[in-house]
Order: sequence, then C-alpha cells, then structure tokens
Amino acid sequence: QVQLVESGGGSVQSGGSVRLSCKHSGQSYSYCVAWFRQTPGKEREGVGVIDSDGRARYVDSAKGRFTISEDNAKSTVYLQIDSLDPEDTATYICATRWRINGVCPTGRKDYAVWGQGTQITVSS
Repeated sequence: QVQLVESGGGSVQSGGSVRLSCKHSGQSYSYCVAWFRQTPGKEREGVGVIDSDGRARYVDSAKGRFTISEDNAKSTVYLQIDSLDPEDTATYICATRWRINGVCPTGRKDYAVWGQGTQITVSS
C-alpha cells in the first residue's frame, strides 16, 4: 500500500525559505511524486513533480522559487520554497502515481494517492 506523509510546515517570515518533506512508502521505482498547494476557496494547484530518476519539472508559475529534490535512500521527496511571500500561505500536499510512458504529469486529476498535507503560513 502506497502512503505519503508530509512534514516541515509551520510559520515563516516573508522572504525566508522552507523545505517540506514527503516521505513515501510502498513504491521503489518508476514513480512520480508531485507537489500541490491549496488555499481555502481555491482549486488545488500544481507546483511540480519529480520522478524516481530524479528528474524534476515545474508548472510555469512555480519556476524560479521552488525546487523539488529527492533522497531515494530515505524515500523522501523535498520541496524547497525560497523568497517566501504571504501569497505562498497554503496547505502543501504531495501525491504519487506510477510513471507511465516515461511521463510524470502535474495535473491534480492525474493523481489518486495523496498525503494529508502540511500547512505553511507566511507572515509579512
């Protein structure tokens, strides 16, 4: 059974950085782990995705300040966010699926296994 557990959330000052973790279990190859974020009243939006070979890509709005990486030995995927802005306040959620035809999608409808999320609150 595939499971995801996020951690690393909290309150952060504007301009700071944070690194979130997504520990996954139940999969060891040919998978995708994606990061999303959600604020009340808005649709869950994608940030980016990394595959089991370490290749990451990002949605256009996330390019520059967001970095996704992984430590396969720890079965953990990270999301680093730099130059935090109060608009980054959200619940950050990771999701996973098997990689199909070498492609990892970034859309929320492409994922069925989700973590519980971790909250980031950015104060000005």
